Amino acid sequence: MLETLKYLIGSTGVSGFGSKSTAEEVTETCPDLRSITAIITGATSGIGAETARVLAKRGARLVLPARNLKAAEEAKARIVSEFPESEIIVMALDLSSLTSVRNFVSELESLNLPVNILINNAGKFAHEHAISEDGIEMTFATNYLGHFLLTKLLLNTMMKTAKQTGVPGRIVNVSSSIHGWFSGDMIRYIGQISRSKSQYDATRAYALSKLANVLHTKELAQRLKQVDANVTVNCVHPGIVRTRLTREREGLITGSCHDLLRRHASKTAKYKWEILCRLQRSMDIQTGVEFQRSCKALGCL
Repeated sequence: MLETLKYLIGSTGVSGFGSKSTAEEVTETCPDLRSITAIITGATSGIGAETARVLAKRGARLVLPARNLKAAEEAKARIVSEFPESEIIVMALDLSSLTSVRNFVSELESLNLPVNILINNAGKFAHEHAISEDGIEMTFATNYLGHFLLTKLLLNTMMKTAKQTGVPGRIVNVSSSIHGWFSGDMIRYIGQISRSKSQYDATRAYALSKLANVLHTKELAQRLKQVDANVTVNCVHPGIVRTRLTREREGLITGSCHDLLRRHASKTAKYKWEILCRLQRSMDIQTGVEFQRSCKALGCL
């Protein structure tokens, strides 16, 4: 309860930032990012769009993969209008399709670009039960499976980039504290990611996809340590944010809460930055950790 109250009033945490801090404030002391290439999924709106904007402001080359190319081009145009020197590449990617993920990575590799940062930010909260072209429940396919394959296929490039440049690679999985709601319900977990409609619950499906993100982060961190890769992976709960995903699920309770809290994407995108930038200046870089609110590392992993 105390931590929640601190969050609501904007008290600073161990990182020196609080819920009222902006992405720009957190990145003020970041190094020049002109040598950095970052891939950001879900960058057409919300947290992803603000993350892309601030990365571009700091000089990073951006790759914006998106299912809706028109929306991605519009996001690019907004950034370029503010920062004309920005280098932004828009590419097609449907995370619910494993074929699309493979095609994206193949096209990216043909560009022979380094990859320093991967931000797995895109998310889906499916109202109705739907199945992907690969036979997987749509929320799980988009939020976890697509990002899992994307990360797997990009790992070699990221490790190679880190080795050649000496700059640690960063993988950030955007999760949610909701993952803990059903973390022990393994039998229903299997049902949620299958073709069965009988037990479908949208909130449960979303929570379980985020649980998979957290578990993936933990396991991948251990495997990267085993091969001594100069790449870290962490996951982050960005706080309470009024994005397109939450607006689609609003009712009396959620709508009232958002009106009360008045949280905006620009106020919470900074949580990623405390991993990408604050830890970059540390000699003892953490990995396999879940961060919440003011970049507090949780012990639940």
